[in-house]
Amino acid sequence: MMNYFRPLYPFLLGWALILNTASFANLSLINGLGQLILFTGVVCIPIWRTGRMSYVDIGWPWGLVLLGIVSFFLSDGYWVRSLVVSIVLILVGLRMGLGALKMWQMGLLKKEFPRYQYQRIRWEKEGKTNVALALQVDAISQGLANASFLAIPIFIIASNSSPEFLVLEIIGLVIWLLAFAMETVADLQKITFLQQMKKAGKQRQVCNVGLWRYCRHPNYFAEWMVWNGLIIAAIPSWLALQDAENTIIWWLLGLSLLFTSRVMYSTLVYVTGAVPSEYFSAQKRPAYKDYQQTTNRFFPGPHRKL
Repeated sequence: MMNYFRPLYPFLLGWALILNTASFANLSLINGLGQLILFTGVVCIPIWRTGRMSYVDIGWPWGLVLLGIVSFFLSDGYWVRSLVVSIVLILVGLRMGLGALKMWQMGLLKKEFPRYQYQRIRWEKEGKTNVALALQVDAISQGLANASFLAIPIFIIASNSSPEFLVLEIIGLVIWLLAFAMETVADLQKITFLQQMKKAGKQRQVCNVGLWRYCRHPNYFAEWMVWNGLIIAAIPSWLALQDAENTIIWWLLGLSLLFTSRVMYSTLVYVTGAVPSEYFSAQKRPAYKDYQQTTNRFFPGPHRKL
């Protein structure tokens, strides 16, 4: 049974860390309870009724919107900085959240997404036979991510009371802006490609145009860089927390910023990102194996010849 709950442990520890800070305890509690309520109604109950994981695609981004709102209204830092980081996070959530609602409206959530179908294959290899329990644990872990490691850079930035924006903060926000634009462009390029192929009557084609020519998942890479930008922007505010927090807690918060990057990388590559989607793409699209040999998986790079 412990094998089922293992994915929750890092996020529970991350949430416990924030709850034990002097600066974010109340904020973390309110955000965590909000995420619990949101995920229960929007994700866990629909998963229990349908047996489909795809509802996470609604709950997770709208959880980011909730996190941004809670942070802005309850943080004690300089209001302009708090507003900026909340807007940044809300935009990230709305970009995916509105798209997920559109898919729900179109009935696309009536079928399980391939990346979540892959979860069942992984669970079988891990000896997890209680699929209903594994589904709920996976869903809860993503809600806990919004309550723990994804909240840490947001809370840290919003806690900074200095009216002066430092160079590292600006660099981080510029990285966020460029990554957000890249992710949006990548999604639009793929949608346009699929529409053109459908109009031409071509089935199971590989999108290898635009940003997709330089890596097989430019949208996932850009999403990772979105969070790296926020982490970089949080460093000056983390340094400013040194006198407000216990030394051990302060160092753990700094390490947690690095772990946030690691969590997002692992998720976007191995858990619900590149590896799961490619498992089925290689089976459905005849040219995909050639695409894998000529194009980097995650990090953009030059197109290689066969």
